[in-house]
Amino acid sequence: MTATTSSAPIRRGRDFNFTWTDIGPFLALVALMMIGFAVNPDFLSATNLSNVITRSAFIAIIAVGATFVISAGGLDLSVGSMAAFITGITIMAMNMMAPHLGGWAIPAGMAMALIVGLFCGLVNGLVVTVGKIEPFIATLGTMGIFRALITYMSDGGTIPIDRSLRDLYRPVYFGSVAGIPIPILVSILVAAIASFILYKMKYGRKCAAVGANEDVARYSGISIIRTRTVAYVIQGGCVAIAALCYVPRLGAATPTTGLLWELQVITSVVIGGTALRGGKGHIWGTVAGAVILELIANLMVLSDFVSEYLVAGVQGVIIIIAMLVQRFSK
Repeated sequence: MTATTSSAPIRRGRDFNFTWTDIGPFLALVALMMIGFAVNPDFLSATNLSNVITRSAFIAIIAVGATFVISAGGLDLSVGSMAAFITGITIMAMNMMAPHLGGWAIPAGMAMALIVGLFCGLVNGLVVTVGKIEPFIATLGTMGIFRALITYMSDGGTIPIDRSLRDLYRPVYFGSVAGIPIPILVSILVAAIASFILYKMKYGRKCAAVGANEDVARYSGISIIRTRTVAYVIQGGCVAIAALCYVPRLGAATPTTGLLWELQVITSVVIGGTALRGGKGHIWGTVAGAVILELIANLMVLSDFVSEYLVAGVQGVIIIIAMLVQRFSK
């Protein structure tokens, strides 16, 4: 037999297909930065870029978790409400422990947040997999539950963090290491760990297999229930990490915390090249997508082209365009 050449994309390692889908988000990011500079030179100032990327860190962290869920063929509409609920639980736990533990109430509250986040993800996962309810319907239901719980906990108002803890907690959002804001470092760390799991570990291959073809994955011996449930647990953990970084920004939890985050998260994932139908995920593309959304919002504020009140509308248009691009490229 003689060797033949193929026009298929070059494969390096596991499922590394270097296509326009992979580099598209980064090209779009560069193009957007050039447009922003042309509109307003202050757009590319170090201060502005630092603030924009820091604000995008919350969505980026949650979107990393959503990449696992979506690549495994799932969907989670509850992430914004879950973030609000976890934020409220965290602050209440810290306030309760502050008189007894002092500053140690902060790490204790952080541990509580992670436990609650993982549990919320587990609930979503079990409702979808064991309950066999469509992810859209299941997470739409938990979205309402989480939002109702934070509204009940705050009595329709706010849950502020104790004054004795406020200054100790501020560096988690406003602090920096080597000049890099801590939320940015946390988002990079989360993305790096997620990349290792998705690209280098067996679980990542299982996610892609389940999302690509559930029947084939089942016949291959992959547990659909376990794989998808773990994806939702990862999502819950990422939401908890994002909530921990978000608390010092406002110092309180309200019923409107995390409002419309689910739209931004899904849009970031789709822009990043992850197929909404499942089977393929791009972690760093997702992070780039989150930054792109925040840069667009920032550009709308710095320019007079479009009202900043239309940010959510622009994000909705972006996700529709991104889905059309995926459909026609297929």
